[in-house]
Amino acid sequence: MTHIAPKVELRNIDLRYFTFDGETEALSDFSLAVLPGEFVAIVGQSGCGKSTLLSLIAGILEPTDGDVLVNGAQVEGPSPLCGYMLQQDHLFEWRTILDNVLLGAEIQGLDPGAAATRAESLLRGYGLGDFLSHFPHQLSGGMRQRAALARTLCTDPEILLLDEPFSALDFQTRLALSDEVAEILRREGKTVILVTHDISEAVSMADRVIVMTKRPGQVKAVHDISFKDSGNGRPRPFEARSQQEFQQYFDRIWGELDIHVGN
Repeated sequence: MTHIAPKVELRNIDLRYFTFDGETEALSDFSLAVLPGEFVAIVGQSGCGKSTLLSLIAGILEPTDGDVLVNGAQVEGPSPLCGYMLQQDHLFEWRTILDNVLLGAEIQGLDPGAAATRAESLLRGYGLGDFLSHFPHQLSGGMRQRAALARTLCTDPEILLLDEPFSALDFQTRLALSDEVAEILRREGKTVILVTHDISEAVSMADRVIVMTKRPGQVKAVHDISFKDSGNGRPRPFEARSQQEFQQYFDRIWGELDIHVGN
């Protein structure tokens, strides 16, 4: 059997914060390997270290102990290999949508002409072709998040880190956008790590769901997500929610989360 090297690997990660009030252990002996092209979702209660993991992979934080590797190399700081999409879109209100999408390419010093061509292509592909010269306040919440996704993908990162990117949206928009984004990212062939509180979102979008313990965060359970093949491959996230397996995964993961009364 051919061995596939992980795209992202965290080995025995410990992370402790030190303040005047003492030491806080955020993560303890956390290990995870994510394969190229895999879509992994991480769920757990607030404060368990989910977003901290993304910051470690992105090179924004350093672990107290352990190793963080991308493409087999130690992460030593922020890298263009990783694109980071946050809860808020953080679009600059004084820049047009096209100029917002080009921001990362400008910072990285990429070829302006090639970046503009890619940005316009992404925006048109996401239904924003008529809004290139608009400003963020002229777009709906869902449109703004699609623009933020285009900005993240404009630099063509190999790894997408998604930190609850739909949580600020209303329920209907959240469902529709998660469906769109999952299809876009699979089509782009990206390796994706999604942090979310929403079990339904995790099960419907991801190939694998990692359940974390409460702080200090560790891996409590791992679920490989699969649905019966209807002849069209993996169902889209919205369709997956009506599958029989969906409720079984949901119930199992809900029972594993440390958020219940009495815990």
